Amino acid sequence: ATARAFAAEGARVFVHYFRLPANLDPTAESPQAPGAELYAAERAEGADAVLAAIRDQGGQAEAGEFDLSDPASVPRLFDAVEAAFGPVEVLVNNAADWEADTFIPPGSAQVNELPELWQGETTATITARSHDRHFSVNSRATALLMAEFARRHIQRGATWGRIINLSTGGAYCFPGEVSYGASKAALESYSRSAARELGPAGITVNIVSPGPIQTGWITPELEAVLVPTTPLGRIGQPEDVADVIVFLASTQARWVTGQLLHIGGGQTM
Repeated sequence: ATARAFAAEGARVFVHYFRLPANLDPTAESPQAPGAELYAAERAEGADAVLAAIRDQGGQAEAGEFDLSDPASVPRLFDAVEAAFGPVEVLVNNAADWEADTFIPPGSAQVNELPELWQGETTATITARSHDRHFSVNSRATALLMAEFARRHIQRGATWGRIINLSTGGAYCFPGEVSYGASKAALESYSRSAARELGPAGITVNIVSPGPIQTGWITPELEAVLVPTTPLGRIGQPEDVADVIVFLASTQARWVTGQLLHIGGGQTM
């Protein structure tokens, strides 16, 4: 949705994607979990449909698949974008890895107190692997991408740039998804530091924190629970977030940096 929104404004868009192997995708491993089968199928798709939708409207778009848990993929990604379109002016960090982990020991009756959505085989006690898996993509990759963006921006003497990082409403505290929430909290801290340091180079850095967004994982039953908690009375759609990201990349947002915007219909204020 974000790629299409930028293309609609005339931007040349390079879409990064990564199809997580089934043996590393918790939703694929537990198809009985709410919404898991559809969500896993969508996560296994490439970028062809997005590219076709943009090109059908006369836009320019290319794509590349890179595993951002590998630090060496960061400069390769920028090289691919520059080969296709030239220097990067807007960086949107939306890639993330996820699995549900907790501090509760296996088999404990306390697991029943976790939010219903994440109960079952997809929830496990935190391990070094689950910690490192989240942080390698959700915070480290974001930091390295921002550093590479800044290096190339400053090296070519540019004076205008935009970075928009995607967090989550659970970054402050996320029972049942402790490593995911903590890695996004780290992303938010990195973002504020980057805004302070990169402002003199003409780069703004902002954070978008979506509420529940229907990307395939929200079942009708869960929607019935979430809607009453949302002042605007519905579940969010990808386009709701995409429009805010485009705004933060626009001239109209030239005086906005280091900010976190909750995009959830008022669910978080």
